[in-house]
Amino acid sequence: MIDGSSFLLFLLAVLALFVSPGPNMAFVLSHGVSMGPRAGFAAGLGIAAADLVHTVSAATGITALVAAWPPAFDLLRYAGALYLLWLAWQALRAGAAQPKAGAETATFRRVVRSAWLNNLVNPKALLFFMVFLPQFVDPARGSVPLQLVLLGITLSLAGLVFNTALGACSGQVGRWLQRRGAAGFQRGLLAAMMAALALRLLLLDRPPIKGL
Repeated sequence: MIDGSSFLLFLLAVLALFVSPGPNMAFVLSHGVSMGPRAGFAAGLGIAAADLVHTVSAATGITALVAAWPPAFDLLRYAGALYLLWLAWQALRAGAAQPKAGAETATFRRVVRSAWLNNLVNPKALLFFMVFLPQFVDPARGSVPLQLVLLGITLSLAGLVFNTALGACSGQVGRWLQRRGAAGFQRGLLAAMMAALALRLLLLDRPPIKGL
């Protein structure tokens, strides 16, 4: 089982990560502002689901195997950048009309899927889980994979709570803009944010990791 003091330190580190601006925060904010609180929550849900996949990959050693293959980092970041550019294009193509009631569920699922894929193909997120979680694991206190999974689940749930609140706040801003007929601005903002995240991935350098 994880030591209490280590777990508290882990929670503090996670909180510091959440309040620091990053791609996940930008993804949630942009979708909340452009599409409302429900889309902000959907983005947070997709990110949390991807975090669970990263957790399992780190705990089972899959992440280490992927990271050990030199081309993997570039392949992931190029795939992620192309996907983000596609999302930007889709945002620009979207019509100004409000979605019908029957399309709301489809939109929610689409945002969840987009957030999940965006996080999943982010090579920095993959390496983050491989480097960050083990710092709070003590092999003397039991199964290392189990400790990694518990830490990853905690991070994912905490991230979901934080991103839900973030999405709700940004969604209220989006509704305010919507009432003022700023649908074009909202779509443009979302497209610009997705393009900026794509550029960030393209310019990303592989961080030096000991042993890789």
